Order: sequence, then structure tokens, then C-alpha cells
Amino acid sequence: MNKKLLEYNFPDDLKQLENKELDLLSYEIRDFLIENLSKTGGHLASNLGVVELTIALHKCFNSPEDKIIWDVGHQSYVHKILTGRAKLFENLRSIGGLSGFPKRSESIHDTFDTGHSSNSISVGLGYAKARDLKGKDNYIISVIGDGALTGGMAYEAMNNAEKTGKFIIIINDNEMSIEKNIGGISKHLSKLRTSQAYINFKKKLKKKVKGIPKLGEDIYSGIEHIRDSIKYAIMPGVMFEQLGLKYFGPVDGHNIDDLIEAMELAKLMEQPVVMHVITKKGKGYKNAEHNPEKFHGVSPFDPITGNSLKAGANVTYSQVFGNKLVQLAEKDKRIVAVSAAMVSATGLEKFSKRFPERIFDVGIAEEHAVTFAAGMSLEGYRPFVAIYSTFLQRAYDQILIDVCMQNLPVTFAVDRAGVVGNDGETHNGLFDLSYFSHMPNMTVMVPKDGRELAEMIEYSLNIKGPCAIRYPRGTAVNLTEYNLNYVIDGSWEKIYSGKDAAIIACGKMVAAAMRVKEILAHKNYDVAVINAGFVKPVDGVMLDEIKSVCANIITIEDNVIIGGLGSMVNNYYSCSDVNVLNIGWPDNFVEHGDVEDVFKHFELDDESICKKVSDFIERKT
Repeated sequence: MNKKLLEYNFPDDLKQLENKELDLLSYEIRDFLIENLSKTGGHLASNLGVVELTIALHKCFNSPEDKIIWDVGHQSYVHKILTGRAKLFENLRSIGGLSGFPKRSESIHDTFDTGHSSNSISVGLGYAKARDLKGKDNYIISVIGDGALTGGMAYEAMNNAEKTGKFIIIINDNEMSIEKNIGGISKHLSKLRTSQAYINFKKKLKKKVKGIPKLGEDIYSGIEHIRDSIKYAIMPGVMFEQLGLKYFGPVDGHNIDDLIEAMELAKLMEQPVVMHVITKKGKGYKNAEHNPEKFHGVSPFDPITGNSLKAGANVTYSQVFGNKLVQLAEKDKRIVAVSAAMVSATGLEKFSKRFPERIFDVGIAEEHAVTFAAGMSLEGYRPFVAIYSTFLQRAYDQILIDVCMQNLPVTFAVDRAGVVGNDGETHNGLFDLSYFSHMPNMTVMVPKDGRELAEMIEYSLNIKGPCAIRYPRGTAVNLTEYNLNYVIDGSWEKIYSGKDAAIIACGKMVAAAMRVKEILAHKNYDVAVINAGFVKPVDGVMLDEIKSVCANIITIEDNVIIGGLGSMVNNYYSCSDVNVLNIGWPDNFVEHGDVEDVFKHFELDDESICKKVSDFIERKT
């Protein structure tokens, strides 16, 4: 094999390669991933773990006629390479560049836009039923990680899949999601994974029986029911087969021969099949193998040492949250923490070490996490539920009915709120202000910097009902040099006075509003700046005061305008003659790219905001 990876005509050329050549291809793909992601960043460890699995998939099946659905979508880089997109990796996750997740608008080989977890079996089942209605004969393959199996949606789909033929569910079992898997499902897979007695029995049986001259194949087929009985005896409770799904495995996910053999066998089944594949996250790159959590999602790094090229000494908002919660929990034994498979990522690692009995990681099960917290609150505990904004959307009904309707004191630590950057549409937290603000009994807080976040966490303990504190990804801004107010009492903070216009901002956009005020001052505009740290309830006293001084009001937020801060201010002034300009994200999904590039692209950078505000004052808009 003397071709360079970029010279292949994938996926067609893949069909012509022998298995030994496919083994060599796996090394080339790993080198390609390490080299390119060391420059662009991205999801490394998960993709290194599925190289052989993805090669075998495209060898055995014919995409796009056969549908391959990836869950979670961040493990689809090798799939992109093998469907002709290797040349696009230099612009991975940049504006206008290759997405880090499957994207139907990007390629006919991407069958579903997947950024979250646990939905691939539902999608695949939908594809399979539609195929049957059309009388077609193609294969449907859902690839789901073992971490994603902690999400209840996967079981809702499996419970509904029994009478569906040519539907293959591949469990990519690497014992990880982003962090170490927990719970009963992980233990069940572990039993299957380590059931060497059954694996050895199956291999010996196959070898001995098929070795019988002339009759071996027929005898082996005839004793299938005996083999299954022994399987249940050795591995009691093979859950998948009890749901009517044929179970194959465990299969070595780094052995192309074994993978192809298992897939070809699965293709012969007239019932849905679960193929259990064992892989190693970070395979082939020692740095990632030894620390798969660190190399799950990476910024640019030195491929030799594995060290990040991006300065990381600054304290993040997630760390501010975690540190403050530990401090409060030392004094208040009511405090407990709830995570949905992201203890370290949400800043709770210190808490988990200091109070291991008071932290609960429920897996990738956001709905369960919220209602579980509701139950704990009814027994006098103060749960802090730390979940990314985009993932918390899945628990909308549980927040509304199980928590807000009963006015329960649960605090939602809403991490990664606003635009997060390179992960794009599925991960941007642009909707939480909107879905929290219309919930009765809910208090919504948005800190302007790290110190205010810490103060709001403590303040939340005084709130007798539910509250949400939303904060962005990355380094916690420190605005203490401006001698601002850090008294948290439910009111808004007037940072600067002004008569030409008043900018009402929340969260990270407060710092932007302060910079805009300084720029506009050089153009002789006198602009007030208000920190709306409490988006709900709105501070009517402050809004009345602003109206008495300024006829021009501008709202700025890192949220969609509809339903957010701007909408709430509009509602308050609906019967007034005040002019209001709302600046925020449009009624659209915001694409991937570096955060600064995305803000500039959507005209939410300082210069663009200045122009909008000055034009508004001059009535040019």
C-alpha cells in the first residue's frame, strides 16, 4: 500500500483492499488524526478507539445506501475520512469548515445530525421501519457507545425494536463516556466483556464441530439452541436477548478480521442484532491511552509530549463553581451534588474527593438527574445539579413539573451557557434563559464574572424554591479592578449612569457593554450600563428608573433574543413609549467556529455592537 491517505478515493477504494492492507490503513489513519488534531483540536481519544471498527463498517456495508448512525457523533472522524473528507480536516471545527459531528448538509454519508447521546437506536429504528414500508432491502446500523447506554432513550428504542429485520446495533464498549462509566448497565457490560468462560467455550465448540468431515457445518447450525442455553447458564441475564435482540460478542474492536466476520454474520440475521465490540479509547497513542479523559476533547497540543499548546493556568467558571461548592459544603451538610456523567468537566472533581458520599453521578440521564434531585430536596437536602446548558434541555419537563411546580429548592448550575465555539450547533447553550424564564417559581441568575458566580452560588441557598445560575465556558473573567458591586440581593446593578442610552446586559456581555460604553464615550455618547444579574425576576424598580432618564434602551445577551433578557424587558416596557433594541443571537442555530470568530460573524463583537447602538441612538435602525 503505497498511496498517501489523501490520495484515496474513499469509500470506493476501501472495498478493493485486503484485510492486511486494512490493518496498515488503520495505522495511517491514526497518524493522520494525531497530526491534524494536534493543530486544530477536537475529539481525539474516542476516534482513535474506533479506527478498525469504522474501517470494518465501510468494508462490509455500502454507505450511503446502508445507513450508519453515530452515537455520540464525536466518534465520527474516521467515518468522515473514509467518506472522502480527509482533505477538509485542516479546517476542522472552524467557521465554514468541517464539523466535528455528523452533519447531513455536509455529506450524503452523514445520516443524522448527532451531537448528543443515546438517540441512535431510535433514529435507526425509524430508518428501518421507513425502509420496510418502502419495500427496500438496505441495512441500518446504529453505533452507540457504552456510555450512551446510560441514557433511558436507548432502552425505549430497544424495547420497540423486536420485530425489525436488518437492523444492527453496535455497542462500542470502551468503558468510558467522557469519564469512567457508572451504574448497573456498565456492570452488565463488564460481565459480558469478561465472560471468558463463554468465549472459550464458543471458540472450542466451533473448531471441534466444524472439523467433523462433511457434517460439521450442519451439526454446528443444528446445535445453536444448545449453545444459547449454555450462554444463558454461563452469562445469566443477557439483557439484549431478553428484549428479542440477537446478541453477538464480545468482539475484539481492534481486530479487523474478527470485526468483518461478526458483521457478515450479523447481516444474515432476520431479526435485530446487538454486536458488542470491545475497544480502547485512545488506542495507538500512548498519551491518550493513559489519560483518555484528558484527550477526549483537546485544544492544539504537542503530539510528542501530549501537552496543550494553549495556556491553561487560569481558573475557569466550572472551577469557580466547584471550589465554592466545596467551601459551602464544609459548613452545610445539606448540600449534595448531582452530575450527568461529567463530574470533572463541571468542576466537581474536588467535591467528589472531599465528599464522596454526597455526590451522585447518574450517567448520561439528565431527566433522571433532575427528578432524582427533586426527591432529595423533599428530604431536606440542597441539591446542586451541574449539567451543560445544551444537555439540560433534555430535562425541560422534569424541571418544569417535578421541580418548579412543587417549588422545590434545587439549584441548577448551568455550565457552558451561551456560544461554546468549535462544537457548534448541538453544543451551544443559547436557549436556557428562554426555557427557564417562563417557568413559574424559577429564579434565574447570570453572573458578570467569577466572583459574582461564587456569590450567587452562596445566595442560592437562601432561595426557598428552584433557581438556575448560568455561566459560560472557559476562563472566569475578573472585573474586580472596576470596583463594582458584589452585593447579591435580587436587584440589578447600575455600573455607569448615562442619558443618551442605557445598555442592559447580563453575564459575559456585561464586560462587553463596559467596553462598548468606553468606545462610545470617545464619540460623545453618554451611555449607562446596567448589570441584569437577575434575569428573572426582572428588576422593575431599575427599569422604571432607567425609563425616567433614557428613551433608548439596549439589551445585550449571550442567548437567543426570543424569550431571553430582551424579551422580558420588551414585555415590561410594552405599554411605554421607550425605544428598545435587542442584541443577541438570532432565531437560528449557530454554527461551529472559534468563539471570537463566531461573535464577529454574527455581528456581536464590540465593534459591531458599537455601530448598532450608535445607529439606534441616531435612529438609523
